[in-house]
Amino acid sequence: MACVAVTWARPESTYTDKWDNINVDEILESNRLLKGYVDCLLGKGRCTPDGKALKEALPDALEHECVKCTGKQKSGADKVIRHLVNKRPDLCKELAVKYDPDNTYQARYKDKIDAVKGSA
Repeated sequence: MACVAVTWARPESTYTDKWDNINVDEILESNRLLKGYVDCLLGKGRCTPDGKALKEALPDALEHECVKCTGKQKSGADKVIRHLVNKRPDLCKELAVKYDPDNTYQARYKDKIDAVKGSA
């Protein structure tokens, strides 16, 4: 699903762990911070360095089921997905339009998406 997030890129076997200790809860609890990241991903606003890295890594993470993600990145992505699906479906839809216009990832991750619905 296009709202899979919180991954950052480097060319090795995993994404860089440089931002593994980012406070995902703080971002999700702040409409201002969350909107900033979403606007970055959508190309509607400026990107912080970590937002830029996320924007660069997101297509690869979606395509390859986050195989290069560290454990913390997978955990953070799960938290972000759960939040967007249950509390901010408007943002989730905007991200899906940009990163999954053909519903490829939504179909691929349907079971995972359905599993988090209602479990905020």
